[in-house]
Amino acid sequence: MATVRMLAAVGDPMQGPTAADLDAIEQEMPVILAERDLLDAEIAVLDRTPTLLDEQRLRRARRRLLAARRDLANRTTETVPEVGA
Repeated sequence: MATVRMLAAVGDPMQGPTAADLDAIEQEMPVILAERDLLDAEIAVLDRTPTLLDEQRLRRARRRLLAARRDLANRTTETVPEVGA
């Protein structure tokens, strides 16, 4: 059976995240917030039958999450440096 090992990305955990780590988190923040909003909407309807307003809230949260993921993917591909031959 194969064993997969995860390597630590941070050399010294006491130093905290690097500037690049914080920048990556900042770029992903719209996706993180959209995921949180969707989770809030899903939690709200766990113990009851969703009303029309709940269903609308869920649809809206899903659309926001998809839009945030799309924007992040488009932004990421724009920042990739070109390779010269």
